[in-house]
Amino acid sequence: MTMTERPAGPTDEDAAHCPRHDSDDSQSSGCCGAEAPESARDRVNRRWHEILQETRVAQTGVQILFGFLLSVAFTPLFRELDTFDRVIYVVTVVLGASATGSLIAPVSIHRFLSGQRMKDEVVETAGRLMMCGMVLLALTIGCTLLLILRIVVPGPLAEALVGGVMLWFGICWFALPLRLRRRAARRSRSGDA
Repeated sequence: MTMTERPAGPTDEDAAHCPRHDSDDSQSSGCCGAEAPESARDRVNRRWHEILQETRVAQTGVQILFGFLLSVAFTPLFRELDTFDRVIYVVTVVLGASATGSLIAPVSIHRFLSGQRMKDEVVETAGRLMMCGMVLLALTIGCTLLLILRIVVPGPLAEALVGGVMLWFGICWFALPLRLRRRAARRSRSGDA
């Protein structure tokens, strides 16, 4: 095959621009070469498997962080914390527990509703719980940083550093995906015109 020839079937580039692969729209056309459009059942199964993979990544992070937070109360330095730092610690532990609950909830929901033909609702709810869990995880990380940096870095520098890190989380986890989503929607609208 020469450099100018293309394979007959869909390529990775075709898949990258195919609504089937980058949107939840069940009305996706067969833009992916000769490949048939994704059925509603295939779509919901694909979305469920994607959520499971995302959950595994997030759960690992939150569980390690939460385990660390639980052990902090049993260290000698914890007794030396002032009241404000203890409040930060309590808020952080509660946020970590809440994040853990949100990120593990899709598994429990799936187990309770398995076989009930409610996969669409399970996927939608799991997606919302994942977003909630990600927000709670970001807040947990921010509070953990604040707790640590208030001990390590004197003065308002700790709060400034935490503010910068939280801004970075907001950009990476929320603003960037929303920007990419808008760009894809504009590209889709201009392609339809």
